[in-house]
Amino acid sequence: MWSHLVSDVSFTELHAFAARLGAPPRAFERDHYDVPAERYAAAVAQGAVEVGPRELVGRLRAAGLRRRKRWARSTRSA
Repeated sequence: MWSHLVSDVSFTELHAFAARLGAPPRAFERDHYDVPAERYAAAVAQGAVEVGPRELVGRLRAAGLRRRKRWARSTRSA
């Protein structure tokens, strides 16, 4: 099981928190870090707050930090 680690303040805050947590840079994806279940308790102990998916996205949007996936358009001919 994985969790998403985000910031509702800045990417600078997010990257610093992730580094303190020991998350590798490769765990960063667009606007969040993927955090394995084994590190969840440590994240909360360091100040992370558990929120549901809607609140997570809402906080990202409110902070201007939401980066959506870009979907490739199909190039098939009709």
